[in-house]
Amino acid sequence: MTQKQRVAVTRRLPRICEERLAARYDVRLGDDGVVYTAETLAAHAAGAAALLVTPSEALTAAAIAALPATVKIISTVSVGFEHVDLAAAKARGIRVGNTPDVLTDATADIALLLMLAATRRASEGERMVRSGAWTGLRPTFFLGTQITGKRLGIIGMGRIGAALAKRAQACGMRVLYHNRKPAADAAGATFVATLDELLAHSDVLSLHCPLTPETKGLLNAARIAQLPQGAVVINTARGGLIEDDALIVALQSGKIYAAGLDVYAGEPALDARYKTLENVFLLPHIGSATIETRTAMGMLAIDNMEAVLNGVAPPHAVA
Repeated sequence: MTQKQRVAVTRRLPRICEERLAARYDVRLGDDGVVYTAETLAAHAAGAAALLVTPSEALTAAAIAALPATVKIISTVSVGFEHVDLAAAKARGIRVGNTPDVLTDATADIALLLMLAATRRASEGERMVRSGAWTGLRPTFFLGTQITGKRLGIIGMGRIGAALAKRAQACGMRVLYHNRKPAADAAGATFVATLDELLAHSDVLSLHCPLTPETKGLLNAARIAQLPQGAVVINTARGGLIEDDALIVALQSGKIYAAGLDVYAGEPALDARYKTLENVFLLPHIGSATIETRTAMGMLAIDNMEAVLNGVAPPHAVA
């Protein structure tokens, strides 16, 4: 019998994805509770032709240098790939693939959820009901603010930004966006040429751009100051886009009315001050966490892997 190629997977995948792998490969599944170092990742990948990873693993230059020579591809179960040192992978002759296009609707849904939850004080209300502190209805009780009629500013009009724009317009919002250039499909949103102008006209600001050296700390104190008084900030992209100190000060002062966050710098160890603020709605990075989407992402990651193992370019290559 022909020996199956070994594939190393750092985290558990939806069952149908694991079954697909098990039928064709010698699969080494990882443990969701493990924090991988360069050494333990290399040991996990020993003898493997492919390594399937997630953003929880830091594929630094040192980690990639430590990988066994058998590894031909790093396939990440994510759209973002900033956790993989692409130059180091290229230097080793290792291909890198990601999983775009399949998480658009799931992530846009979470962005809308964050927007509604932040503006309508959902965290506070849920805690009040659970604790027994709710004493009844009054005309001035627990007032939030509506998104209907508000201006939504989107930074990064890709697929997810466009999907959110459609949802927001259905809720009666006027949608503006800023990109490096006008988007081919802006879903009816209005292009704003400068970030400064977008910020000045965003009652709600939603971040949908990639994390790069240029965008790290994009939302800092100076840019927060340009937002209207009482604006709302939403982030489903990457935590590093926001300077935490600046946003926390703005939330404490009331300059920012509320925030809805699904991603954090240094996650899962987010800045502890967020947990003390009543006007922040927090989720544990679940933008793509639906059965349908995570299954599709796993399948795309396997497609990338199989292409390279069959001697062709991965369908979704980033390196």
